[in-house]
Amino acid sequence: MSMPSELEKSTAYIDSDPITPDSSSDDEGYVLDAHKLGANSTLKTTSDGSIILRPQPSDSPGDPLNWSQWKKHILLLVISATAFLPDYGGAAGAVALIPQAVDWNMTQEGVLQALIGNVFMIGAGGLISVAFMAYFGRLPVLFWFTFCALWSAAFCAGAANFTQYQAARVLNGFFSTVAQGGGLVFINDIFFVHEHARKINVWSFFIILSPYLGPMFTGFIIAASTWQWAFALYVLMTGLCLTAVICFGQETYYDRRIAPESQPLRKSHLLRVVGIEQYRTHLVGNTFSQAMMRPVRAICKPVVFISTVYYTLIFAWVVGINTTLSIFLQPLYGFGPRQIGFFYFTPIVAVILGEACGHWLHDSIASVCMRRNGGRLEAEARLWVTYIATPFMVAGLVLLGFALQHGYPYMLAALGWGLYVFGIMLATVGINAYALDAYPEAAGEVSAWLNFARTTGGIFVTEWQVPWAAAVGPVAALGTQAGITAGAFLLVVLLQVVGKRLRHYGGRLDFRTN
Repeated sequence: MSMPSELEKSTAYIDSDPITPDSSSDDEGYVLDAHKLGANSTLKTTSDGSIILRPQPSDSPGDPLNWSQWKKHILLLVISATAFLPDYGGAAGAVALIPQAVDWNMTQEGVLQALIGNVFMIGAGGLISVAFMAYFGRLPVLFWFTFCALWSAAFCAGAANFTQYQAARVLNGFFSTVAQGGGLVFINDIFFVHEHARKINVWSFFIILSPYLGPMFTGFIIAASTWQWAFALYVLMTGLCLTAVICFGQETYYDRRIAPESQPLRKSHLLRVVGIEQYRTHLVGNTFSQAMMRPVRAICKPVVFISTVYYTLIFAWVVGINTTLSIFLQPLYGFGPRQIGFFYFTPIVAVILGEACGHWLHDSIASVCMRRNGGRLEAEARLWVTYIATPFMVAGLVLLGFALQHGYPYMLAALGWGLYVFGIMLATVGINAYALDAYPEAAGEVSAWLNFARTTGGIFVTEWQVPWAAAVGPVAALGTQAGITAGAFLLVVLLQVVGKRLRHYGGRLDFRTN
């Protein structure tokens, strides 16, 4: 599908147009094929006239949909880089726990409890942050959460004992997750529907990559220095992201129901960053209780709930493997911190390949489905990519289990891990794009619930992975995980068969603001 940079100049809507300019999808999906328009249609399309713009932008240059491509993509990069932080910091602790256990005279499993608290708060913090965005505005929540993430990261680096370290990790998990839990809010605000998959692919690339770069860098650092320097690097990364938020962050909320001349004036960038301008102009318009109830109302929709369960069942093993793998690799292959760091190159390469493949794959699948459906793109079309992703995930888990139990060469263990991560990268974009297309008015809420699904499932696997594998062996443990992953695919089939009816049954999320 083509990626536009300019809009056609038509501005008026015609009530008799067979395709309405409503910015939200209905249960039948989006009509995107501009060739289906009547000769007198004035709906705006891409510059080449092939795709109908959804949602239809207003005439105001202040409308985020009308911003320049440079401005949009700089903001996407800022959001993606900030979304990189929580899993990077969390996974760095998976390797740092080796010297920490020595420093604090604890077992590695004992130090792991701080990581479990961190992972849980990454999920919970995302739900709170998107609710706050619906009340305070997008930009101030992004700024203040990232600001608090900076000082809590510094607290991690300077912790004098395990109690301080654990408290710092919990706080950092809660605040650092803002762009990860609410990333779809920004993507939905500034990009058109036909652009969503590629932009989600970029954002997901940073998220999926981060838990592998964290242990890799940390392994290299603690091989030459102390674990505190590993967290000092994390402090530096968080500080750079905070600086980028201040310099390039934008308030993306825009109510197109209000005429351009009646829109609140944007006066001071700094006042928007800290939230004063949004407060003075009553920008968003939700009451606090309305904003806090939005995530609750979203998860009550059958499609959102099923999507969340599916993502929990396929992604839980990512967190569990990543946070405990160093415990397996040490005795099996005699790996030290440096060797463990090199081992993490495997999932990094897999994520890069997944992003490169997905850059064209998701749009290609959407184009084929749209042509077969009379120019209409239904949300369920986004799920076809999981048919490709699932065999990679299942085969990767099985191979990793056999390698860890029977002592296969570490290259085979790496291959199994890489296959699984490649599949996860494809499936992550597919399920996020599906949930966003199904409920675009709840972009933040579905994003936060999928983020919560990742972390919540990972907590339990992190807690059980080592004793589980010790009791039954890695083949049985990871084989069970592969079986659950394959079984979860049935939920995708269910959504493709009855998803449209479930969306119709559940109704739209009639929020006060979208």
